[in-house]
Amino acid sequence: MKAKSVSARRLTKPVQGARLELPVASVSHSFPVIAMAASVGGLKALSIILGGLPADFPAAIAIVMHVAPDHKSLLTEILKCRTQLQVAEAHTGDVLVPSKVFVAPPNHHLFVVKGDRLKLSSSHAEKIHFARPSAEPLFASVAEVYKKNAIAVVLTGGDGDGSFGVQIIKDKGGTVIAQDRPTSENFSMPETSIETGDVDYILPLEKIAPMLIALVWNRHQPKNGRPTAKNK
Repeated sequence: MKAKSVSARRLTKPVQGARLELPVASVSHSFPVIAMAASVGGLKALSIILGGLPADFPAAIAIVMHVAPDHKSLLTEILKCRTQLQVAEAHTGDVLVPSKVFVAPPNHHLFVVKGDRLKLSSSHAEKIHFARPSAEPLFASVAEVYKKNAIAVVLTGGDGDGSFGVQIIKDKGGTVIAQDRPTSENFSMPETSIETGDVDYILPLEKIAPMLIALVWNRHQPKNGRPTAKNK
């Protein structure tokens, strides 16, 4: 459903002492970039969303999920088996392209910088909302570079991560989707973003992929004749 009016709670910073590294503004882009963030229950959520997107989906996707910092994450390998899209762990210098998913590695914040390139923070960078990687640097940098072509998706998880970044997404003309309470294992992340008043759509998990298809194809490739999602 379309997000209902809420008592907006504008946030001035993501967490005490944390800094967001923002890139230099870039030129306009021909494809959208979807930034997704998840924590508790996130593997299921990401699997369902990515599994619902077609192989020729004309948007790039960057994912941050809170994972244990002290051992290798299997998230990338698992997601490869659950979607038709290409999936890779992100490295500094990687280039965002449509139909490809980049996943932040453990213990590094993920940024997008000028030239559609990705950048990882140091493994000693300050945690934000007790997390590294955090949604905030990813959302903020995607907003600064892609502006109206930026889409943020806040999924199940804790500690309110992403609530500062979604405000920047909206300020730059982008779109924000949040998972609804009934389908979230932990509603803290979506709820905190919703409370800012900057969420455009609050959706059950199974309706997020159809909404992304509708948003991306309606805006960027209507000539393909793809079916649009109905927000019922």
